[in-house]
Amino acid sequence: MATMADVARSAGVSVATVSHVLNGTRPVLPHTRQAVLDAVDALGYTPNTLARSLVTSRTRSIGLAVSAISNPYFTEILQGVEAAALEAGYSLLIADPHDDPRHERKVVQLLHERRVDGMIVAPSAEPGDLVGYLRRHAVPTVFLDRLVDAGAPQDIAPGDGAGGAATSPGVPCFDQVCTESAAPTALLVTHLAALGHRRIALVAGLPGLSTTSERVSGYREGLAAAGLAHDERLLVSGNSESAGAERATAGLLALPDPPTALVTANNAMTIGALRALRRHGRTVPDDVALCCFDDFAWADLFSPRLTAIAQPSREVGTQAVRVLLDRLTEPDRPARTVRLPCTFVHRTSCGCPEEPGSGTGAAGATAVSTLAEKGTAS
Repeated sequence: MATMADVARSAGVSVATVSHVLNGTRPVLPHTRQAVLDAVDALGYTPNTLARSLVTSRTRSIGLAVSAISNPYFTEILQGVEAAALEAGYSLLIADPHDDPRHERKVVQLLHERRVDGMIVAPSAEPGDLVGYLRRHAVPTVFLDRLVDAGAPQDIAPGDGAGGAATSPGVPCFDQVCTESAAPTALLVTHLAALGHRRIALVAGLPGLSTTSERVSGYREGLAAAGLAHDERLLVSGNSESAGAERATAGLLALPDPPTALVTANNAMTIGALRALRRHGRTVPDDVALCCFDDFAWADLFSPRLTAIAQPSREVGTQAVRVLLDRLTEPDRPARTVRLPCTFVHRTSCGCPEEPGSGTGAAGATAVSTLAEKGTAS
């Protein structure tokens, strides 16, 4: 295999100049840079990343721990992470924690042992062990999609199980990237209320996730804004999965006074809810109006077409990589939380008539008013 010294001889430059060209560590004259690149191409030189990591203590790799990779939402996030990492010259190591706290801790440790430079993690509903491990080992980490209430560490006597540090409530010690959840959910509820619905149910996600609690809060805020009473029987858990949502929706339909409208809190649960409605002979939107959190590629192919909240999933992945790279560049910078806005995609499953010229695509897409503008740290 060709070495860096071979490239230097072929290009007529020093080994240091070759290093600067390949690593971008110092500006090089254009003609010199081109001579080096031509020599690299002619010799088929491939940088020895293992040797480079021994010198720089960096592997140019990122660990990604995301559950339910088969979920279209996380698949699109993965695409955003991969594209941004590749553009920055980083490789990606991927693991699925399966939303299991014990497995989550194990796969993150395995990624850390592979000496990734940093990690992007979608945490489980019980991330205590995960947070403790990341904190003890000072692993540069960005939490993705789901926020973790892990405060900034304060020095106290060792022995608390978190590396000798207490936490300061409300002050995050990890970078986090997510979308808005409460305001978009409230919008779905008020939209259904404006159409005359008075019994609006929510099929919520897995308890303990920040996305679940925020969407439940948004549901309650929407009911209050519409002047509707909150009936606890109309708030059910689908555990963020299709089968759970199917059972929960069946329970709602069995109530003496069942809901006339339904909000589902993620795309998997939308599928489960639709199965239950069909199995019980209910049609959408004539018998039950439906709005869902998460848009997906085939939402426009359903009949009726699904009114949904679309999350900027690829941008979430891209932003997570950018925030992690910022952390690697400035390890001591304050932690930040980046929230991205969602879009209300108005179709017909809510009971509204088809809009002229909206036979395909995201008809009636409008940005949801949120507390944070796109890309702003809060």
